[in-house]
Amino acid sequence: MAKLATKASVTSRLTTKAQTTIPQIVRNALHLDPGDTLRYVITDTSVILEKVQGTHDISENPFAFFHEWASEDDEKAFANF
Repeated sequence: MAKLATKASVTSRLTTKAQTTIPQIVRNALHLDPGDTLRYVITDTSVILEKVQGTHDISENPFAFFHEWASEDDEKAFANF
């Protein structure tokens, strides 16, 4: 697997509620604005943070990104939501 070139390295701290502030340098690099949707791409050795492009309104389907809730039974149970 090719190693990614690193332009910068920053850290942030996780709160007791599993929240963190995305550092300004990262927000600037991804051109993030309030309300933007983020994608976490999980690999064997890292997690990649990406800005989702286009009009992906999570309120249309709040379960869309939770693959563990994607069974046929879940689809039936939440069909009216």
